Amino acid sequence: MPVSMSDERFEELVGDALDLIPPELSRAIDNVVVLIEPRSDEDPHLLGLYHGIALTDRDYSHYGGALPDTITIYREAILEMCHSEEEVVEEVAITVIHEIAHYFGIDDERLHQLGWG
Repeated sequence: MPVSMSDERFEELVGDALDLIPPELSRAIDNVVVLIEPRSDEDPHLLGLYHGIALTDRDYSHYGGALPDTITIYREAILEMCHSEEEVVEEVAITVIHEIAHYFGIDDERLHQLGWG
């Protein structure tokens, strides 16, 4: 049975997870929007998705005026896989950090090696 949680509480957890990012990395994050959606239409089990141009791939001579990158956290998918609020807190943090890592150009293979897979 999925964990029941208000949208406001889930948003708070995403904010708390963003606060876990060290200040020196937070300052490097630019032109990124974090969204919370119920579920991915393409993959209903997907927990999060980074969409954009990773910092390591940006060519600033052609980047001006680019739309913001997006990090989407899928609330229902996370709530369905967890059995307690404590698990939700942990999974939200892992998912947010995982997607932020993609922004910094870290791929899934390296994230798995680091324990953030």
